[in-house]
Amino acid sequence: MAAKFVDIDEQHPTQRFSDLVGEPRRMLMPIQGYEKKPLVSLEEAVEPIVEYVPDVKRMVYVAKIKCAEISPGELSIDEAASITLYSMEWKPQDKCLYYVLNETLRNENRLKLEPWFLFLRLILTALARLPSMARTVYRGVKKDMREEYPEGRILVWWGFSSCTSKINVLSNKQFLGNTGPRTFFTIECDSGKDIRKYSCYQVEDEILLPAARQFKVVSCLSQCEDFCMIQLKEIQPPFPLIELVPQLSINIDDKLSIHMVLFFLLAITIASNAYVTFYHRHNNT
Repeated sequence: MAAKFVDIDEQHPTQRFSDLVGEPRRMLMPIQGYEKKPLVSLEEAVEPIVEYVPDVKRMVYVAKIKCAEISPGELSIDEAASITLYSMEWKPQDKCLYYVLNETLRNENRLKLEPWFLFLRLILTALARLPSMARTVYRGVKKDMREEYPEGRILVWWGFSSCTSKINVLSNKQFLGNTGPRTFFTIECDSGKDIRKYSCYQVEDEILLPAARQFKVVSCLSQCEDFCMIQLKEIQPPFPLIELVPQLSINIDDKLSIHMVLFFLLAITIASNAYVTFYHRHNNT
């Protein structure tokens, strides 16, 4: 059966913003090995994960069409589409790319992450090309998580973390709603990436935190019996918990632009030297 898209206008929760319940409470091994893989097309990057995300090839096709409709800016089409693909939701939820990827990132068996290396190389390269943002972002979950987040605790979110820059987004009934057990997170981050331009659902004002971010619980405030607010601050571990992507090369479009500028400057220099030579010869005669 073909997968069904979850449209933001339908009455379905957007699960990415609440995808933190499965985060392990123990330290895992660092994420490494993906950085040694080559940059390939998105189609090639998802080939090893088809058995885990059965409908991924069709979603890649949709993601690339979506990205072709916008100017990808500093990203290549494949890089931009990798972000779009991550943000896409369909049914069943446990077959969505974001869900399976985050579950794998949280698994202590790092061998299970190897089929994802090509995709990780592509999406983390894409995110590295975007400027990091130091700001407060928000996410939430329909669950009381006060016991898991006591004040002063140091923790790691191993999965990618979808957050929003607008506090009112989470009050929508598609997200947290206004009734039942709820935990609202305010996060002071310095590694957030504004992916609104590339997200499948731009109305969410999505800020994406890359995988393996470390935080400290600053405070926990119980607003009422069913609702609490937890304040987190991103901190830098003494050693990286995920290997950085190799030094980024310049996209081919940027290279062409640089070559054009250099050619223009060279032409100006030649013309200027020719004018000076002509001027001196004219005055000497």
